[in-house]
Amino acid sequence: MKTFITLIILPLAIGLLLLVSTNFTDDADSSSNNTIHVYNWGEYIDPELLDKFYQETGIKVIYETFDSNEAMMVKVNQGGTNYDVVFPSEYAVEKMIKDDMLMPIDYEQLNNDDNIDPDIIERLAPGLSDYTVPYFYGTVGILYNEEAVSDLDLTTWNTLWDDDLENDILMIDGAREAIGMSLNSMGQSLNETDRDVLNSAQQKLFELAPNIRGVVGDEISSMMAEDEASLAVVWSGMAKDTMAENENLNYIVPDEGSNLWFDGMAIPKNANNPEGAHRFIDFLLEEEIAATNTEWVGYSTPNEAALAMMDDDTQNDERFYPDEAALDSLEMYRDLGSEMISYYNELFLEFKMKLD
Repeated sequence: MKTFITLIILPLAIGLLLLVSTNFTDDADSSSNNTIHVYNWGEYIDPELLDKFYQETGIKVIYETFDSNEAMMVKVNQGGTNYDVVFPSEYAVEKMIKDDMLMPIDYEQLNNDDNIDPDIIERLAPGLSDYTVPYFYGTVGILYNEEAVSDLDLTTWNTLWDDDLENDILMIDGAREAIGMSLNSMGQSLNETDRDVLNSAQQKLFELAPNIRGVVGDEISSMMAEDEASLAVVWSGMAKDTMAENENLNYIVPDEGSNLWFDGMAIPKNANNPEGAHRFIDFLLEEEIAATNTEWVGYSTPNEAALAMMDDDTQNDERFYPDEAALDSLEMYRDLGSEMISYYNELFLEFKMKLD
């Protein structure tokens, strides 16, 4: 009798277990298909758009932020969280491709990629557009108080070394930006790898030290808005936001050239929901969505259709939307390899120590 009962109960138990397991798997698959993990820079998307995307698609966005490309790449590579969309800068995209961290963009799944300015795409390093879609772009230049420096010629980087600017310059805390600015002032490439040239650029930065009030991050905005310095070396988006808080501020990219940067949307190779990732990217490429996002973020959009929706003053502002001639004088950062990047960081750290 016990044997008979066992023969009846055992198949029922196995069947129940299989049913529960199947339902659990289906729920997990459903959850994966209805969720994407997005990893972006801080303050770099209109948060209301995340809710709008969910309302339109039923896909929930789990959103996290990073503060440097390097931190982002480490976390993506570790694989603790399988992010579906990340927003690396151009040199980081190049490195992530080399390290086999990204999957190609399937443009067949995108309906709005034609909105991107083809000139921006053409300026990317070869092969980058296969793995990333431009999100925002900008330059590195000089944010300055027109009243304080009205007698100075800021069409050249070399004016920063003027004695009248002693303890009056703020600089963003970035090795590529600081060393790059010095290289530009010498007529050299932002992607220089000759150590003798780099040492000369560092020496020129040492000579600039008396004029540097501080090497800082986001504090630049409040300090310039409150007239705590006459000028600052900053990213264009930061300049634009700060100019809205102080009518005496203006922005210029010196004639020797500077950095043209872009941040793109990319899909890590270990993404859980590539289909949802493509839908999110395509959503952000919609002209009305991109226009709304651009107004909120403040940086320059590579989305031609979105730009066409904005007022004439914005469209024609060559400080933030440079013409073709100006773009030709700019240079994108390239991935120089870990050894050379470490050397840039070493030179920059020695410069900052010189300020103490």
